[in-house]
Amino acid sequence: MNFALRIPDYYRQEIEALKGDISINQFIITALSEKIASLRTEEYLQERANRGSREHALSLLKNAPDVQPKAEDTF
Repeated sequence: MNFALRIPDYYRQEIEALKGDISINQFIITALSEKIASLRTEEYLQERANRGSREHALSLLKNAPDVQPKAEDTF
């Protein structure tokens, strides 16, 4: 499938500066795939959140031991 794409000059200049050794076509395809993956991930996380329950999460935390974190787990 082919599309004619009009890119404003300010975006074209940014793409040229950022694309490195790849073509503008490949740069745009990569950007599209990243955007699609981001949106799909957001949808997935929202679905998981909708299935979750605050009460269930709190009940799990009640079983966690009351100990200080290890030194390598702190900042």
